[in-house]
Amino acid sequence: MHKRVLANDGIEIDGKLALEAAGFEVVTAKVDQADLVQALKDYEILIVRSATKVRKELIDACPNIKIVARGGVGMDNIDVEYARSKGIQVINTPNASSRAVAELALAHMFSLSRMLQLSNDQMRKDGADFGALKKKYSAGTQLAGKTLGIIGFGRIGQELAKMALGIGMKVVAVDPLISSATLKISIGSHEMSLELPTSSMETLLTESDYISLHVPSSQKPILGKEEMAKMKKGACIINTARGGVIDEEALVESLQSGHLGGAGVDAFINEPTPSAAILSNPLISVSPHIGGSTAEAQSAIGLELAEKITAAYK
Repeated sequence: MHKRVLANDGIEIDGKLALEAAGFEVVTAKVDQADLVQALKDYEILIVRSATKVRKELIDACPNIKIVARGGVGMDNIDVEYARSKGIQVINTPNASSRAVAELALAHMFSLSRMLQLSNDQMRKDGADFGALKKKYSAGTQLAGKTLGIIGFGRIGQELAKMALGIGMKVVAVDPLISSATLKISIGSHEMSLELPTSSMETLLTESDYISLHVPSSQKPILGKEEMAKMKKGACIINTARGGVIDEEALVESLQSGHLGGAGVDAFINEPTPSAAILSNPLISVSPHIGGSTAEAQSAIGLELAEKITAAYK
């Protein structure tokens, strides 16, 4: 069992090779959740993404586990504090996928501003009238000059802020733990720093043309009916964080009433079967929870996992 790793939700080859070079045996065969207790008797380290759940019952049944490693940022599929109380080290990879998630949030903003989620679909239909569609979708808007509100100003929020500033947007950020952040911006061989203080939620809601959430799971929606009512008419919401941080029913109602102008949603309440009202709404740009899923991010996640597991293993 010595230095055996079960990467139950997989690991990129770069990370696997790095672990093997450090003397670990890495197994990537998927074990069903119901069979994990029996399988984990042969391992000391468990690597998961979001699919595998590491709850109290599993932790109690596997006293041999020394490390639980989450490939990615959010750890709501792990009973983190309980695991740590049992002497298990719990680690994640907050650095590796920040850029990828921020880029997807920006991609949804571009899609909404130019109605790409609609024109992509309608241009492919038989008998599509090119001229009529050209006229219909010529009323898009530019992101430059618009105000982006960012809720949660950690690594991902700050990456998004740098991109938004780069295309000429104004940025308003809210984070209860951060009063100000220094953004280090690289342009070719040139680097510059910008100090950006955070604002109040009231300011963010009333001034933002786009609001993007970058927060962990919450007990209740951060943007609910009351918060959406305070937003500017025509504003858009982007959720590449976690399902449940926005009230999906209130979102659909606000879009149908014409108060909000659109939404980009990558994380849903009922994954893997999102609400039909969300999926069928033409004002919502959707993606299947792929925020951190780029080739570059997955490679970086694997390498960060290998580095942290090697350092943590005693």
